[in-house]
Amino acid sequence: MCNNRENINILVVEDDSDINNLLCKILTKEGYNVRQAYSGSEGKMCLEHYDFHLVLLDLMLPGVTGEELIEKIRAFKTMPIIVISAKAMQNTKIEVLRLGADDFIAKPFDPQEVLARIEAQLRRYMVFSKNINKNKILKYKNLVFDKELLQATVKGITLNLTAIELSILEVFISYPSKVFTKANLFKVVWKTEFLGDDNTVNVHVSNLRSKVAKLDKENEYIHTVWGIGYKLSGD
Repeated sequence: MCNNRENINILVVEDDSDINNLLCKILTKEGYNVRQAYSGSEGKMCLEHYDFHLVLLDLMLPGVTGEELIEKIRAFKTMPIIVISAKAMQNTKIEVLRLGADDFIAKPFDPQEVLARIEAQLRRYMVFSKNINKNKILKYKNLVFDKELLQATVKGITLNLTAIELSILEVFISYPSKVFTKANLFKVVWKTEFLGDDNTVNVHVSNLRSKVAKLDKENEYIHTVWGIGYKLSGD
């Protein structure tokens, strides 16, 4: 597992310098990239400026406590958090797991157990990350939509779309079998209720359809379901 460990970044947040250095030595020897932080505040700063694949975290930290840091991480990050702490009471373990930690290791710890648990967490996280990234690229016939870049291409050529057209296309390609009424599109794209102005939706869909057709005349991409609305063509 983790054959490319040099690409794996791990943050160690531990105020005891001996334990911090020991963890750093163990992980570096295995080929991981390690950044050390000696307080909760320093750990928080590292998380704001760098990307990590996993965090090893003590609880009794100066500045920001480990529990507080878990909450801050979970507000915007999904990487695994392994708590390593001398606070090994059952209620403490339950609390940190509920806050968002993925695992708990009591001090004193076995270095080999730490490595094994890190590998297990990274294995799950890498599969999860691959699935997330896979879902960012949506494909239909010769059309490719990148949800992260908010960019669409047909046969490798970038579509020059307005923000509204991009939003409509994202809706269609995200739910290829669903028929969207004009009211649906208004609510999702314009973030407002549909007031019966059919022409607004029609014009934008027509422009989108025309731009796609210029790059791929052989295929239909947006199908009109008469009396209901629009969907990605099902043929």
